[in-house]
Amino acid sequence: MKFSKTAKLALGAAVLGVFAQAPAVAQSVAVTSIVEHPALDSVRDGVKQALAAAGYTEAKGLKWQFQTAQGNTAIAAQIARKFVGDKPDVIVAIATPSAQAVVAATKSIPVVYSAVTDPVAAQLVPSMDPSGTNVTGVSDALALDRQVALIKKVVPQAKRVGMVYNPGEANSVVVVKRLRELLPKSGMSLVEATAARTVDVGAAARSLVGKVDVIYTNTDNNVVSAYEALVKVGIDAKIPLVASDTDSVKRGAIAALGVNYHDLGVQTGKMVVKILKGQKPGDLASETSDKLELFINPGAAKKQGVELSDAFVKSATQVVE
Repeated sequence: MKFSKTAKLALGAAVLGVFAQAPAVAQSVAVTSIVEHPALDSVRDGVKQALAAAGYTEAKGLKWQFQTAQGNTAIAAQIARKFVGDKPDVIVAIATPSAQAVVAATKSIPVVYSAVTDPVAAQLVPSMDPSGTNVTGVSDALALDRQVALIKKVVPQAKRVGMVYNPGEANSVVVVKRLRELLPKSGMSLVEATAARTVDVGAAARSLVGKVDVIYTNTDNNVVSAYEALVKVGIDAKIPLVASDTDSVKRGAIAALGVNYHDLGVQTGKMVVKILKGQKPGDLASETSDKLELFINPGAAKKQGVELSDAFVKSATQVVE
């Protein structure tokens, strides 16, 4: 059977139209988090939102799975091994312990980390430049000089800054080391209390009573998971609490200057989309977020014996009532 030139063009257009409408190959994204708490949950939700905005949804064939390690590094390693066995297109690892577990488990499947304070110290990537490996991601690193300035604004007369942290979490160890160097420059010193498990946070906080003028917390996952235990100590002993996780302000911290973790998740999700579309993780430089928000809780300040200036409260991105 012979076709005219016009018929051939029409047939070719029809065939192209069929291919254009054909669904893309189903892709899979596996997400793991060291623990579930508001900040890390916001990262996960932000990743999913970015995927959906790019057309990757479960309704359109995306295979999405999420597992939390419940604060246990051994479980994090088990999840990492399971995900590697599942062979997803991308693994998203939220927080340092989960990211370390996944990176240790695969050198071939693309890995995108998120909410990791110091990915270089955690040995996820050799630098913040393109790694040339299967790993890239988004750091939630904060300029600690601005955190020290926030402490001084909340408690101007503070001399001794307490910090509860997990010595097994690389990002916390880095922050402690830097604060030991930074605080003396502002006439303050660091008093440390370790909490290797979530259940240890309350006791660690109580050990600081009578020894500190303020308690500062970074994004340590054990501490953030048990923040209510810190708040109880802060109220009972009238010790002001300053955080770097803005969600902690809603839970009882006086103030926090921190990353918007939902936005961080969206930023992470956009990196995942680039990889799903064919880019190599090793060609993508690690990123940070420069959008910091100041949250203030005047009610918490009152309960913890602190009076905040009107100007300081008015400078907040959000005032938590």
